[in-house]
Amino acid sequence: MGILVKGCAVSLDTLNTKVPTGDSRPLAKDFEMRENNNGVTSKTGRKDRQRSQAESPLDEAIPPMLNIENVQHNYGDVQALRGVSLTAAKGEFLTILGESGSGKTTLLRIISGLEQPTAVDRIEIDGVDVAQLPAAQRNCTTVFQNYALFPHMSVRENVEYGLSVRGIGSDERERRALEALDLVRLDGKSERGIGQLSGGERQRVALARALVTQPAILLLDEPLGALDEKLRQQMQEELVVLHRQLGMTFIYITHSQEEALTMSDRIVLMSQGQIVQAGTPETLFDRPNSQFSADFMGFENILTGTLQSFKEPYAEVSLGGKSVKGVWTGKTLPEIGQAILVAFRSERVKIGDSIDTSKACNTLPCTAGDRLYRGKYVDQTAETEFGPVRARIWDRSQQLSDFKQISWRFDDCVVLT
Repeated sequence: MGILVKGCAVSLDTLNTKVPTGDSRPLAKDFEMRENNNGVTSKTGRKDRQRSQAESPLDEAIPPMLNIENVQHNYGDVQALRGVSLTAAKGEFLTILGESGSGKTTLLRIISGLEQPTAVDRIEIDGVDVAQLPAAQRNCTTVFQNYALFPHMSVRENVEYGLSVRGIGSDERERRALEALDLVRLDGKSERGIGQLSGGERQRVALARALVTQPAILLLDEPLGALDEKLRQQMQEELVVLHRQLGMTFIYITHSQEEALTMSDRIVLMSQGQIVQAGTPETLFDRPNSQFSADFMGFENILTGTLQSFKEPYAEVSLGGKSVKGVWTGKTLPEIGQAILVAFRSERVKIGDSIDTSKACNTLPCTAGDRLYRGKYVDQTAETEFGPVRARIWDRSQQLSDFKQISWRFDDCVVLT
């Protein structure tokens, strides 16, 4: 028996992973014990979410939960993945972020075993080389955007299905299914039909079905994409709480910067089949290392200039004779005189003629341009001789009718190539 998942016919066995049939420990307790044995979580099973650096995301004394080396994949003449290597720590919430066609979903399908790569040096899950193993024999489960639930089964029967195909007895199946539903706050709706649930509740059923088999890694393929904004934000919070409670490894696929920044310990940004930057949410949000990263992560203001001087960490840039300064975040050391980019976020721009000179700030003369009301804030354009600059104004009492200067702090400005 099979179903259609993202355009591919998939055996139902591949949606779940093999687990020992004799393990009858409560679900949350099992994850607590598993992670404590590796020194990751506290006695309560709640992992401290101390974000790791991109260059060294793992404690070297603890083997990674996921290790991928040099994976390549082609669809005909199209290179979907170009030598990607990736690790994920035990208990880490890792988000793979990118636009459509970046290769993020292809990478997830290769991890899960739903896609066989063109070439790969190694794929390890919890220390086991799974590169040649089918999906059903890999210790991971996937939550899909379309949920892939059985409409003719009750909520409990959907959650039990992965245990049923493993031959686990009915009493044990029911006990573990109810525990999983309790984790996602659906224990009171176990006998309802899938058609009687809201979109958010169906998503929780899909989560419970994935968790009940107690995988080493939970893979989530844009699971919130079909939800409305309010429900999506609620589910983000619930996923963070669930991750902390279980202390297991989550690998989350999304094109949404908001989802990545809200939930992740670490973010991997992909473009054209390659990893272009990896680091904490704070690093990607405030310290992009390329024009693509800056643009994708929402730096609305990017100006072109020439490098005048460099004294780490600051680079001084000439914008047509006007000097501005920012933090150098480029991938290689810059050379004096080379063309360079200055980038800064609209919400860090201040408008007005009274500038606090006690703070290290860049300033540019300007005139007031177009204004766009966005409900929670106003986007105000400042016209400068170097091009338009956008300022995001949250204070509705601020006078915007006439101003001749904008400013932004050195530390809120990045310089890159």
